Amino acid sequence: MDFPDCAIVEMVIWAVPSPVEGSAHGLKYSLFYGYPGRRLIGYDNERGKGDHRHIDGREEAYSFTTPEGLVADFLADIRRMRGEP
Repeated sequence: MDFPDCAIVEMVIWAVPSPVEGSAHGLKYSLFYGYPGRRLIGYDNERGKGDHRHIDGREEAYSFTTPEGLVADFLADIRRMRGEP
């Protein structure tokens, strides 16, 4: 997904044989919104940190529910940041 202002969205979600350290589910994910070299929004579950998100330079815990919920929350954050309804 690309935007007219050259912002990009990249989403990768894959199944893992056992939960990533810090997460309680069998998925690994990395979701990115921003510009090359500049993340504005990111969701991931880095080993040892568990489920969390990055929004405009802040890092905070994220309550993972389902893959669909993850994508919906991520896209909602992008819409909010872009000032879209």
